[in-house]
Amino acid sequence: MKIAFITDDGKTISKHFGRAQHYLAITVEDGREVSREMRDKLSHTHFVTEPHAASETQETRHGFSPQEQNRHFQMAVAIADCEALVCGGMGAGAYNNINERGIKPMLTDISSIDEALKAYVEGRLVDRAADMLH
Repeated sequence: MKIAFITDDGKTISKHFGRAQHYLAITVEDGREVSREMRDKLSHTHFVTEPHAASETQETRHGFSPQEQNRHFQMAVAIADCEALVCGGMGAGAYNNINERGIKPMLTDISSIDEALKAYVEGRLVDRAADMLH
């Protein structure tokens, strides 16, 4: 299995999905880590020329417009082979979009990638989405 962690430094979990610059994809086999791969991630800065959905319509919830959903999809292409994405925070639109792509988003307050990986592999990592979605 492969688990992606949102990060800027390869050691800590970023608090903001949209702003983070990288994914750290970790492959686990038989409960043990076998490889790590830092992957570039599209972020909000890659879409600065596109209008923000909040200004486009008041009828669509933030993060759920077709343009924003397309951005989330583009951000997730790099981890299409992962079963889960561990983040320190993300919006509801991104959370739903990632989940619809077959990647389980997990929001955590654990900052260390190594600690969160251990908790995930042991089945102890709790998705704190109800507390942490913004």
